[in-house]
Amino acid sequence: MTSTSAPHRPHGTDVPAAATLRRRRFDLLPYVLVAPVAVFVVGLALVPAAFTVVQSFFRSSALDPPTRFDGLGNFARLLRNDAVVTSLQNTGFYVVVGVVLSTVFGVAVAVVLQQAFRGRSLVIAVVILPWALPGVVEGILWSGIFDPSSGLVNSVATSLHLGSGDSILLGQNRLLTIALIELVQVWQITPLSALLILAALQLIPGELYEAAQIDGCSRWSAFWRITLPLARPGIAVAMVQAVIATLNVFDQPYVLNGAADTGASVMMQTYFTSFQNLDFGQGYALSLLITVITLLLSFVVVRTVYRRVDL
Repeated sequence: MTSTSAPHRPHGTDVPAAATLRRRRFDLLPYVLVAPVAVFVVGLALVPAAFTVVQSFFRSSALDPPTRFDGLGNFARLLRNDAVVTSLQNTGFYVVVGVVLSTVFGVAVAVVLQQAFRGRSLVIAVVILPWALPGVVEGILWSGIFDPSSGLVNSVATSLHLGSGDSILLGQNRLLTIALIELVQVWQITPLSALLILAALQLIPGELYEAAQIDGCSRWSAFWRITLPLARPGIAVAMVQAVIATLNVFDQPYVLNGAADTGASVMMQTYFTSFQNLDFGQGYALSLLITVITLLLSFVVVRTVYRRVDL
């Protein structure tokens, strides 16, 4: 009686078709899991962005129907609008001062928090509190501080015999108004910058500082030669978030200074153009303009500051 057996399959041949099919079905799982997030991003980010780009080239106004193609007309009218030009200048000041101060203060706070000390967790919780507060709440709090009759600033000035105690700080002098508004925003965005930079500092091995100390390197020299170079990835990310926050500032100037052009930002002007003037075409164009500026400035910051660190 003869028996038949399955032919011997040499090592290295293909796996059975059933196993291959099961593996292909399993490979679909990551795509299934990512699909809801992808739909969310496309639906709430990419589609509105594409709609904004298209509509920025159309003249769309509730006071001047119908909607019609206008090419670069919206952009040309924006650049001839004195209120828009003023808001662009104000926003430029917000960006320069906000990015510089939040980065400098963020590095200083991160270096302090890098050290281990008692109550460090509590200090970190207190530091991030301004960042956790909504911008409107911060504007209301600082409105009381800047109040001309009972504000803290005027009270301190009176105690030090530096003024009459009833000075109007916001809305009169343009430069002073912008500086005080940006002070409030710096107070808000610095904690996030500090946390981002602190995360980069935590990755620096302590052995580097020990070796530098043995070689006679001072703390200041170690800061310039070790801390700053190795923290550049975190500093770059902190600067990018500061650029985005300052370019899109709305709450603080609107709550502190209202609709006055002495402190108006581009985002405020976008709101006024779209929902007060009902000129949606120019509103779309201004939104697209600030988006492009944000991308360009973020790219410049990353290319200039960011450096890959291999430890």
